[in-house]
Amino acid sequence: MKGAIGPSGRRCRCKPYNSLYVSDDRVFTPRFFLMCGYTFTVFFSVFQLLPTAPYRILALGGTTFHSGLFLGALTYVSALTAPVTGALGDRIGQRRMLLIGSLALLVSGAAYAAITNYWLMLVIAGVQGVFWSGLLTASAAYVTANLPVRRRAEGLAYWGIATMLAVATAPTVGFWIYGRGWGWLCLEIVALGVAMALIAWSMTELPLHPREPGERLFSATLLEWRVLGMSLILVLYYFGYGGITSFSALYADSLQVSPRGLYLTAVAVVTLLSRPLAARLGDRLGYKTVLVPCMVLVTLGLTVLALADSRLTMVASAFLFGLGFGTAYPVFVAYVMQHVSPSRRGAAFGAILAALDTGIGTGSTLMGFLIQRYGFPLAFGGAAMLSALAVPYFLVADRKWRVELDRPRSS
Repeated sequence: MKGAIGPSGRRCRCKPYNSLYVSDDRVFTPRFFLMCGYTFTVFFSVFQLLPTAPYRILALGGTTFHSGLFLGALTYVSALTAPVTGALGDRIGQRRMLLIGSLALLVSGAAYAAITNYWLMLVIAGVQGVFWSGLLTASAAYVTANLPVRRRAEGLAYWGIATMLAVATAPTVGFWIYGRGWGWLCLEIVALGVAMALIAWSMTELPLHPREPGERLFSATLLEWRVLGMSLILVLYYFGYGGITSFSALYADSLQVSPRGLYLTAVAVVTLLSRPLAARLGDRLGYKTVLVPCMVLVTLGLTVLALADSRLTMVASAFLFGLGFGTAYPVFVAYVMQHVSPSRRGAAFGAILAALDTGIGTGSTLMGFLIQRYGFPLAFGGAAMLSALAVPYFLVADRKWRVELDRPRSS
């Protein structure tokens, strides 16, 4: 590749570590590993808090309902604010947004230590959701800007491994520290916030794209409505993931399958083993070619889960679901990024995160109601039917929204 297209429209020879534009096909660069370390630290911090905070709320006199609101407050506020915080990252700089988000997580950790009222904990969780969305969108935009275009899905898949490793290890560590006291856990979260801030401080800011003359910071063009429309497919199949995250262990208990965490563990293992290779196929064969079968596999996995009656069928479901679900996200992101200018990547990731969090939060909430009223098979069967709509929606949206995405935005 001779060079990338710079902001002026001219082709330039760019250095991969000091610019927004990557001129070779290397994925594993110092900047990439720095972002992997940052991402691991972020998720290692938050996923120690998420499983332990409900116990703290119960200790402060709250109910199980109040405990469930903690994750709901963070997730829904993140979904609502992600399109705005993602776009703001484009305007003020992704590195600056990462630094602000890191400091916010640090302050929230200290606040949780001092709070003795569970309602205030829920308020802080909602505030944290705002900065959480900004942090996630900025980190995704920063990584994408430093990945070679021809290996974008593969790079995103490898980057996602840092998240999965953190999520796999953080709850165990979090409960171990929580056993020594809530204050010790909050202190560790503060320390991890300091580490995040130092990593963000050491990063090189990407070139900012100036606003058009007369364009306000907060205006109708701030949000990426076109990407949000395309991202509705994430709502359709992340609905089932929200239910799996919350209720797969209870489902295993009802089927007398042990260990109760078998399903999520199997999904994580399949994802770790298959995602980089499958995402690489997306770069080579075309993102649409790989994305459609991935969504079909998600539907098949949920269907088998609805019919599960043993450990074998649960593992089979986890294999199908993990194979499709683990690859679909990086391939979808790479597909969308083909049609988004570098100056709008944060806004695009904000729209994607909004759809993703909405699907997870809604799935967890509604499937809890369906399971209570009608049982596990019907609830997961409904999730399978909903995910099946993702394929026809995408095929229709691919024709309509791709034209919209390629059309120049009016300022």
